[in-house]
Amino acid sequence: MKWNLRLTAANKGVWKASELQRSLAEHGLVISAGKMSGLWSGQPVSLKLEDLDVICVVLDCEIGDLLIPEPEKVHRPGQAEATERAAVGAGTAAPKVVPKRRDGRSLPP
Repeated sequence: MKWNLRLTAANKGVWKASELQRSLAEHGLVISAGKMSGLWSGQPVSLKLEDLDVICVVLDCEIGDLLIPEPEKVHRPGQAEATERAAVGAGTAAPKVVPKRRDGRSLPP
């Protein structure tokens, strides 16, 4: 998931983290300056669903405005093998197999 708070806030006319922090406090969500800085400039490690509700109310937005799915980053079982097979089929030559004798010497042409 991509955290999109800053752009969502800017689209609503909120340009500073301190502005948003004050508005959130007015709605009952008191956030420390450090946590607000993390929400504003980074990707939160965890966030309560109730806090997301308050953020959505304050910014008059939907959860999809704040959290953008990134399904391409999800590892799927068998994905690596399929990617390798696709690369071979897309012009990457497979290594050439050269038959050899049991003693390791090459076969005559």
